[in-house]
Amino acid sequence: MTDSNIAMLQLWRLISPALPVGAYAYSQGLEYAIECGWVNDRGSCYEWIDGILVNNIGYLDLPVIKRFHAAWLDNDLESVQYWVAYLAASRETKELLLEDQQIGDSLARLLTDLGIKKASHWQQHRLCSYPLMFSLAGAHWNIPIKDLLLGYAWAWCENQIAAAMKLIPLGQTHGQQLLEQLLETVNQATQIALDLNDEEIGRTCPGQVMSSALHEQQYSRLFRS
Repeated sequence: MTDSNIAMLQLWRLISPALPVGAYAYSQGLEYAIECGWVNDRGSCYEWIDGILVNNIGYLDLPVIKRFHAAWLDNDLESVQYWVAYLAASRETKELLLEDQQIGDSLARLLTDLGIKKASHWQQHRLCSYPLMFSLAGAHWNIPIKDLLLGYAWAWCENQIAAAMKLIPLGQTHGQQLLEQLLETVNQATQIALDLNDEEIGRTCPGQVMSSALHEQQYSRLFRS
């Protein structure tokens, strides 16, 4: 088996829904958006996911992962510290920040158990984040950066669609149709991230921010706050 094949298999493991980090427990504001009627069918669900994927994931998570990945490869801990603080400051609600930290800490523990020693420093660290640990795994397993970003964007879409299927609800075929529609958006968001300069990183999605903040006080919730 070639090194590139092994790297691809490691990526598949990293983005698998079976990865024990707890991402399935969160909806990133989608639950409230469905509760209040902003999202109520396949079409509005596509618009919601498409908009956040381009304007938030593509302009924040993905370009920061790219910088983490380069920093890990160069052992540039100063850059790691800079971008981890930048990412934490960019999470606009307590819910989104705590989600990032909890999933990041879970992945840090898993990577430590898998023999990635650098991950142990970040266990229970207040600035640990999922993109930070995702990028560390990518660098350690020699996953090419574009593949890593495509995988992150794909996994995020898949998690959002899984939440929508439970909440709207949508059937499994509708879920697959949504994924089909979002393929080009995944590629678009990845290309945006690859091309961004440092000063261009960071955009906001006001609807998602309001939805996440209101979800913290939502009376009946299926997903974690």
